Amino acid sequence: MKITKLTTFIVPPRWLFLKIETDEGITGWGEPVVEGRALTTEAAVHELADYLVGRDPMLIEDHWNVLYRGGFYRGGAIHMSALAGIDQALWDIKGKALGQPVHQLLGGPCRDRIKVYSWVGGDRPADVAQNAREAVARGFKALKMNGCEELQIVDTFDKVERAVAAVAAVREAVGPHIGIGADFHGRVHKPMAKVLARELEPYRLMFIEEPVLSENREALAEITKHCSVPIALGERLYSRWDFKGVLQDGYVDIIQPDLSHAGGITECRKIAAMAEAYDVALAPHCPLGPIALAACLQIDAVSYNAFIQEQSLGIHYNRGNDLLDYVSNPEVFAYEDGFVAIPQGPGLGVEVNEEYVVRRAAEGHRWRNPVWRHADGSFAEW
Repeated sequence: MKITKLTTFIVPPRWLFLKIETDEGITGWGEPVVEGRALTTEAAVHELADYLVGRDPMLIEDHWNVLYRGGFYRGGAIHMSALAGIDQALWDIKGKALGQPVHQLLGGPCRDRIKVYSWVGGDRPADVAQNAREAVARGFKALKMNGCEELQIVDTFDKVERAVAAVAAVREAVGPHIGIGADFHGRVHKPMAKVLARELEPYRLMFIEEPVLSENREALAEITKHCSVPIALGERLYSRWDFKGVLQDGYVDIIQPDLSHAGGITECRKIAAMAEAYDVALAPHCPLGPIALAACLQIDAVSYNAFIQEQSLGIHYNRGNDLLDYVSNPEVFAYEDGFVAIPQGPGLGVEVNEEYVVRRAAEGHRWRNPVWRHADGSFAEW
């Protein structure tokens, strides 16, 4: 079998899909994207395609090594996301060619389903609380919410009080046994992060996500002194070498590699195994589309330390199109009792509706992060 063609599709709401074709008629799909940098990532995919066309798609490990190590400059969001989508598509081809789901090719599953969480939003504590009640009524047993608004490096306590009020409202609305993740989104710097962490301690959070930016991870040593809540991060780390120092530091309890950013299935399998050796949990990041989610579930299936999976159904970013719109077998993501079953179909287990993909790619998107500013006019982390 030989790779004959790589085709990319920029589709709403903010996604990039990749189709890899072979001379035997077997195709694979991947989702290589950096949110807000879809066109740049698309260009990187086509640069990497020069090496792949004409080669055997089954040699995934070797292709990964060449596409990563074959460039003098390597790593980072764009390169690793382009490589991630290619890797997903190659695994999809291999599974289809052998008639097996990817997780069977990785040693077989150690679970048949995994818990999922739903993002809940709202501008006021009462709105967030109502959205949380509705998510629980739909069967979710875990939720994630924004932990705070933008904060300057040292800010006023009224913003802390507003953040605490929102979390308190959600906890009161859903009761003591629903998991709540509070995402600081890297908006907070060390001086305020330790204050927020301390103030949120009474609400029995499932985790605090990105209490500081990953590049400021040394601050975690101080933050962990102020709370016992598990610390999660990793969506902006892109390889096992990025995660190595985080794991060695010993302050992170949950890692969140993104299967569309951190080198795909091949790399995230290794990252998950590294984390297991440090007794650190795995919760893959995935506010993206159905191909990315299917890839995450393959890793969840074979990773002992996986405990929960992010998914984007109904998330506020999904305007115009949502998670299930691009697949012909949406039942593969049927959530039940707060869990989703591991896909059992060949490859990634999702059937992409190519006709619909082509139609929506004609519209495309130019999604960008919002740009926020503090009251003094300085840039605020989003």
